[in-house]
Amino acid sequence: MSAPTRLGAVVLTMGNRPEELRALLDSVAKQQGEAIEVVVVGNGSPLPELNVPGLTVRTVELPENVGIPAGRNVGIEAFGPGGREVDVLLFLDDDGHLPGQDTAELCREAFAADPKLGIISFRIADPDTGVTQRRHVPRLRAADPMRSSRVTTFLGGANAVRTKVFAEVGGLPDEFFYAHEETDLAWRALNAGWMIDYRSDMVLHHPTTAPSRHAVYHRMVARNRVWLARRNLPAPLVPVYLGVWLLLTLARRPSPPALRAWLGGFKEGWTTPCGPRRPMKWRTVWRLTRLGRPPVI
Repeated sequence: MSAPTRLGAVVLTMGNRPEELRALLDSVAKQQGEAIEVVVVGNGSPLPELNVPGLTVRTVELPENVGIPAGRNVGIEAFGPGGREVDVLLFLDDDGHLPGQDTAELCREAFAADPKLGIISFRIADPDTGVTQRRHVPRLRAADPMRSSRVTTFLGGANAVRTKVFAEVGGLPDEFFYAHEETDLAWRALNAGWMIDYRSDMVLHHPTTAPSRHAVYHRMVARNRVWLARRNLPAPLVPVYLGVWLLLTLARRPSPPALRAWLGGFKEGWTTPCGPRRPMKWRTVWRLTRLGRPPVI
């Protein structure tokens, strides 16, 4: 009989949502099955007392805000190199919570049943309305959020990753700071032969928000889109992918300040270092296409 899948969880916080953080940790403590050990990373902020009955919480306080991917990488390493002290890591937003008590068990069952499953993307739903925003369904055909499927990316604050993925392809790209870091990891994982599932029955409750609430949103989205392509795509696809996104952005008619920020980020993406370039295999391009999202959009 195989040993049960060991779960850990990484929670990144800026220290400005202590009540929501406590609610999240309470929901983790209530999960069925073996207890989940949690690492809470204070991203440039001190952490409050986190004594949660039934839960072991490790804490890491960073002296400055290093960004979302670098902060989550610190949480991964708190479980040993590449997170190897556990088999699977949950990544959960500090203002969300798990409404079901069986989410951890569903994760264990899914990873145990499919040895090539590397990442699970949870469904995010508003706690008051139950609505899942279209942008939170990680595929092009997003009209039905209740349909589970194989996908080509995942949601950063509501997911589970097999730690063997980190051991094989590395962690999240520190330099991205915010935006598209999940797709960068997803493409590297898919290129290594791992699969990604969107599971509508694994739910994180999270208030409905707009991504543009972040002051750096338009610049980071554009810069990191260029970095994503430069790092991961075969050379012929780089201008195609970025040309499509430029046209889509213009078609959405952003406000003049938003467009200026976006174009500035787009330029920055071409003129600044993007990290190591490891273009995906052409068979991975075909695999992404068969999964419904060719890497040109």
